[in-house]
Amino acid sequence: MKVNDRVTVKTDGGPRRPGTILAAEDFNEGTMYLVALEDYPLGIWFFNETDHDEGVFVEPLADSE
Repeated sequence: MKVNDRVTVKTDGGPRRPGTILAAEDFNEGTMYLVALEDYPLGIWFFNETDHDEGVFVEPLADSE
């Protein structure tokens, strides 16, 4: 996934929320994504852990693949 890709994010206790990637930063343990959501248009950071399904919070939006 890259900047401007449409994605959904997993948040506590609710349905996945749509957003747009504003920035992405790779780390050894995974990738940090700055995602603009309706409530957070300037972006909020989400971390996807490498090889850990429960640690994947950002996924491509189904219709943007």
